[in-house]
Amino acid sequence: MRLLRFSDPAFATDLAAFCRGAEASAEISAAVAAILADVHSRGDAAAAHYAEKFDGAKLAPENFRVPVAELAAAARRLPAAERAALRAAHASIVAFNRRGLPQAWTGRNPQGALVGEKFDPIRRVGLYVPGGQVPLVSTVLMTATLAKIAGCPEIAVCTPSDREGRVADGILAALHLVGVREVYAIGGVHAIGVMAYGTATIPAVDKIFGPGSAYVCEAKRQVFGAVGVDSLPGPSEVMIIADGNARADFIAADLLAQAEHGTGKEKIYLVTTSEKTIDAVTTEIAAQLKSLLRSEQAQRVLDHGFLAVEVKAFTQAAEVANYVAPEHLELFVDKKSADMLVKKITTAGAIMLGADTPTALGDFTAGPSHVLPTGRAGRFFSGLRVADFLRRTSLIRYDRASVKKGHKVVAAFARMEQLDAHGRSVEIRTK
Repeated sequence: MRLLRFSDPAFATDLAAFCRGAEASAEISAAVAAILADVHSRGDAAAAHYAEKFDGAKLAPENFRVPVAELAAAARRLPAAERAALRAAHASIVAFNRRGLPQAWTGRNPQGALVGEKFDPIRRVGLYVPGGQVPLVSTVLMTATLAKIAGCPEIAVCTPSDREGRVADGILAALHLVGVREVYAIGGVHAIGVMAYGTATIPAVDKIFGPGSAYVCEAKRQVFGAVGVDSLPGPSEVMIIADGNARADFIAADLLAQAEHGTGKEKIYLVTTSEKTIDAVTTEIAAQLKSLLRSEQAQRVLDHGFLAVEVKAFTQAAEVANYVAPEHLELFVDKKSADMLVKKITTAGAIMLGADTPTALGDFTAGPSHVLPTGRAGRFFSGLRVADFLRRTSLIRYDRASVKKGHKVVAAFARMEQLDAHGRSVEIRTK
């Protein structure tokens, strides 16, 4: 753990340096670029090569796709309690995200012209579901459910396999529940390349969605332009803002919950007005870590990605949060302070309010998608929503009366921009 104090003269510089640790290194960028170029050039052959190199799976291109029957079989194999959990989480995600479905509209502008918007689902979307460190079953629901609500006609999923070429039952069962049938046992950077460029066996998609490792996140950044991407959701982050009355055991549990992802690139932050809280949380983390299955992975994050910040007031905590733009933000403060922080903090991916709202509820079942921007991308990206699976098109219709009202405006701009053909195209309709 590293400790910074807001009052330190070098605080801003030190905070910036800590945050930069989440950025892709030159080595990662170069490695990603090489893999993407190979996939672009060799297609299926490159995908098969990297599946064996990174996952140990010897897959021929004709075996990339998981048979549809295997999705249903995986759902049957899943224990009843886990199937029930999938259905419960799915219901919450559907209920939340249906409310965000944009609606077409039309109206009149000040010149009397008909204007409006329509929304159409993206034709073919690609979903990336991490499965290397741990199979992120919940990511299926947090992406595919939204694509289904949006009405995307083609949904392709890429997810890593094990050494035998098998995908985790939980992931396949979740895909079966949502109704996705096109699934490929390919993960990592090469999966992003396959979806972006297409191969002989896998058609390219129009937009890629989903979280991933630092390598996957960098791959999405590099293919943007050749294909759309949702955002840059990489290794997990959580920031907890706490006062002196917050329960240290709750805070420690929530920090460890994100640290256990264990890639070593995760970032966990504790921002508090109380030095005693920092000490108590540190003690609790040491105690709780001993009982975790993934304690070794979590320890890597604690060693390199844990920052505690002592502030004098919660207004300073808000400044820290707005700079970091954390993926997840938990508020362990009184209601008045929480209300102020929610108002002032404008860059967090998701805000969990109160001591009884751990990030894990948002990860699995609350309703909003857990696909959230990381690495300070929350300054300009928001969390995944149904609208991200739609294209918006503007509608404009002038008639004889309204085009005359628009003519003077167009004529003025045509003169200013020295585009006389623009002006003439409107003027000719007024005679």
